[in-house]
Order: sequence, then structure tokens, then C-alpha cells
Amino acid sequence: MGALSLANPPCGLSPRLRRRFDFGLKDGRAVPLQASSRSIRCTASLTVGGDDGEGYIGTVLKYPRRHVWNPYKRLGLGADASEEEVREARNFLIQQYAGHESSYESIEDAYDKLLMSSFRLRKKTKINLKTRLKKKVEESPPWFKRLLEYVELPPMDVILRRMFLFAFMAAWSIMNSAETGPAFQLALSLGSCIYFLNDKMSNVARASVTGFGALVLGWLCGSVVVPTIPSFLLKPMWTLELMTSLVCYVFLFLACTFLK
Repeated sequence: MGALSLANPPCGLSPRLRRRFDFGLKDGRAVPLQASSRSIRCTASLTVGGDDGEGYIGTVLKYPRRHVWNPYKRLGLGADASEEEVREARNFLIQQYAGHESSYESIEDAYDKLLMSSFRLRKKTKINLKTRLKKKVEESPPWFKRLLEYVELPPMDVILRRMFLFAFMAAWSIMNSAETGPAFQLALSLGSCIYFLNDKMSNVARASVTGFGALVLGWLCGSVVVPTIPSFLLKPMWTLELMTSLVCYVFLFLACTFLK
């Protein structure tokens, strides 16, 4: 920087500044003073929004309903909103206000409350259904109660596996209907039924009797029901024997799956 030469200080200076200028004089001569500059820092924060402080703080968007107590209203939904609507509203709001921690936590809290409420409602409905069914069973006749003692409800994966097995047997019988009858497929189905029953009963004789009984009952029902079906609903190659065997597959499936 260039040097400044001041012989006489300005008359309009304050006493403090005048003393600082006097330090630059020596024997009435002007002494060069070094002028230096310092960098100036400015900091500022910008708040944009209403009088209540809602809206933007800098570049972060605050959720205006984050203090609403009702979780439905907090997410901008009605009380009859479905779970899918709740999920969509939550995802949309999270995308909009993810940068503001308080807003994010408020949205997640409302979503969690609605999920728990839905879970409790489903659980209560399921319990009420079981209670009503149990009450109906208790009010049923004695013979019906004894019949229910021989019936059980296995896990869903067991039901699906056995359903697939007998559906495969039925499809195999239909595909080979033009060549041979369904005797071989029926024999395999009967053997499978007896095997599954013996696995539950641990009694080969009882399992065999139950399996043969299901086969005979299915054949009798098929012989009665199939002739009543209009012929235009059936394909020409679908014989009475084939249709009756399909009914037998249903009875064998029910016997080995739900009897105990």
C-alpha cells in the first residue's frame, strides 16, 4: 500500500483520533504512516415464512402440521383412509420434508400410530371371529360336536402342497383321457392319501380304511352328480369315468388334509 504523509491532522477529528495522528508526527515533520486494510466478514441468516415461523428456514422446509395431535389430520387424511392411502401420504411427505428432523420424526410418528391402530383392529376382529365361531360350536347339536372332533385345520403350506399334488393327478388324468383311463392316477392318489393319513394317525389299518372310504364315497358322489351336468359343458373326450375320478381326487384331498 502507498504511504500517507499527514502534517496536520484534520481539525474535525475527535481527541482520541487526534492523539493517534500526533503519534505520526516527529519534530514537526510528517512521518509516513502505513495504511492497512482488514477483510470484513458478514454473516446473515435468512428466514422466509409467516409470522409464526412456519415455512422455510434457509433451504429446509418445515412441515406445518407437525404439531397436530390427530395422526390422520397430521398426514392430511380423513379418518376413513385406507392403509394404502396412509402409506402413500407418508411416503410423499417424507420426500418433501426429509431435510427437517422434527418434521420427519412427526410424520413417522403419525404413520407408526396408524399402523398400530390398524394392527389392533385386525387382531380384535380376528379374536371376535374366533369367539363367535366357538360360541356357535358350543351351541351346535352333540352329533355335530363329535364330528368336529375328527376334523383339524393344518398349516396353510400343508394344504397348498397336497392341493398341488391332487391337482397334478387330475391334470394328468385329463391329458391321458384319450389313451387310457384314470386307474393308475387313482391308485397313486389313494396311496398318497393313505400315507398322509398314517402320518397323522400312526395306524396303517385305520388310515387304509379311511382312504378307501374316501375313494368309495367320492366315486358314489361322482356317479350321481356327473350325469346331471349338461353335456354341452363337457368336452366329448371327457367320459363318465374321468369325471367321476376328478370327484374322487377332491374327496381324497379332503380326507388326507382335514381328517385326524
